[in-house]
Amino acid sequence: MKTFLVSSIGKLDLIIWVLVLAFFFGSALLFGGDLNLTFIGASGVIVEMLLISLAVEIIIECLKKKKGIGTLTGFITNGPEAICLLAGLFAGDIVFAASTPLGSNFMNPILLIAATLLCHQFIKTFSVHRVYSVVTLCTTALLAAGFFLLSPSHYVWWLVIVIPLSLLFFFIRPTEPGKEEEEDFSFNPSLWLFPSILILTVAGYFLDPVVSFAAANSHAPKGVIGFIVLASLTSWPEFKSCIVLLRRGNRLGAILNITVSNITNIWLAAIGITAYLLT
Repeated sequence: MKTFLVSSIGKLDLIIWVLVLAFFFGSALLFGGDLNLTFIGASGVIVEMLLISLAVEIIIECLKKKKGIGTLTGFITNGPEAICLLAGLFAGDIVFAASTPLGSNFMNPILLIAATLLCHQFIKTFSVHRVYSVVTLCTTALLAAGFFLLSPSHYVWWLVIVIPLSLLFFFIRPTEPGKEEEEDFSFNPSLWLFPSILILTVAGYFLDPVVSFAAANSHAPKGVIGFIVLASLTSWPEFKSCIVLLRRGNRLGAILNITVSNITNIWLAAIGITAYLLT
């Protein structure tokens, strides 16, 4: 297990961690932020990213013999959004809770593209079920955008549109083929699957506030660059899952990881909006 965990951290992880430190410290120096709190915040972000990276690697290793691994990881990486929804429902801030998952629908496709470019598999990946991939990603992003443009009085119409469309996209998703050769596990999956899912969910849930803490104390810019960096960091679970699946040669799994994640975000938002309309 130790060997597996050590080998799971690659050059890409190290480079991104350095870039995280550079971004937040650069912002603190340029815009008069608190260097001490910035260091604490940036270190917290890196620890969160490390935990998420290891959890994703373990989950995918545990599920590698399961058919439909892309769909499964798409559901699992939405654990933090589900917790945000539940927390919002208990706190009474239902609209905010519903909108939280939808924000990921804009960044997820961008991160999928970035992952394919980093793995040098852009053309090969988007040649796999091209029509389904493009239509699903664009539509789920547009549906998310539509929610933010509506007034509360029109939420019911949003539900009428998104529920059948999201169900359609889910049930017509491509089927992932099973592996011809069964690989041995690097460890006992029955012992590590649930703990890794728990770590991913908890770490993913706290990633957003930790990133926000680092951004606030470093006075990170709130323009386009700042938005892209912060949004990318908070979508790290989906991005890391894509990277791992692509490195294992599962291009369709990487696509489904993002499309199913976007579809699940729609469902989570629909649950929140339904609760809002019924109260």
